[in-house]
Amino acid sequence: MNKQISIIGCGWLGLPLAAELIKDGYVIKGSTTSTDKLEELKKVGIQPFLISISKEGINGNIDHCLEESEILIVNIPPGLRKNPDADFVKQMDLLCKHIERSTIKSVLYVSSTAVYEDDMSMPVITEESPKNGQSASAKQLIAAEQVFKTNQNFETTILRFGGLFGDNRNPAKFLSGKTDIKSPEGPINLIHQDDCIAIIKRIIQGQHWNTDFNAAAPQHPTRKAYYTSLCKSQNLPIPQFDSASQSRGKIISSKKVEQILKYEFKHHL
Repeated sequence: MNKQISIIGCGWLGLPLAAELIKDGYVIKGSTTSTDKLEELKKVGIQPFLISISKEGINGNIDHCLEESEILIVNIPPGLRKNPDADFVKQMDLLCKHIERSTIKSVLYVSSTAVYEDDMSMPVITEESPKNGQSASAKQLIAAEQVFKTNQNFETTILRFGGLFGDNRNPAKFLSGKTDIKSPEGPINLIHQDDCIAIIKRIIQGQHWNTDFNAAAPQHPTRKAYYTSLCKSQNLPIPQFDSASQSRGKIISSKKVEQILKYEFKHHL
């Protein structure tokens, strides 16, 4: 098996993932959009590339970043909060054009469980559930998934994570001190950085391609119960919820991850 992997997006998740894969003997080519981070990638052992993708085109040596790798991990968020006019689908289409003429055979596309709408009438979500998210970001994620899944030049696995927490991302601080928070009874779907990395490694090691996986910790306490307890345990201001509001939400099932990948979650809620 080819032991070189390319990663587009060596940020909060991609950088520690690359470090773990290097420990396992892989050669990693990785991209960042920040000149300041090139040295950080080098220190981990990544062959770094400065690459930015917009709807106008790709800046940087993307072809060299993909060269000689058979596996590509695409781990870049749409970024619509900072740039609501971004055309993420077009960006992924441009990337696919380069993948088509590269040595890449398999793509692991990191997506989000935001592709599923919050709907308490059908709360348990599996990989077979309709991708019916209504937000602008969700619609772009859904369309971007299709860009990869319908491309016949390589095989694609879609991996959808719930809310990410871990290194420098303390979930208690997500809502601490906030007031009038909606959906107090809505279930939460969070996943720790360690579990994200371990699941990605299982997919690569087992060559689980041309499929979808949803991943969130198996416990789904309500927003009110979880964040209240967490903030209390850390002596942080308790969030205040709007108990009169109708709660919305969903439960992301990780049964497929547990059964197919034989994975046991390390971090519980």
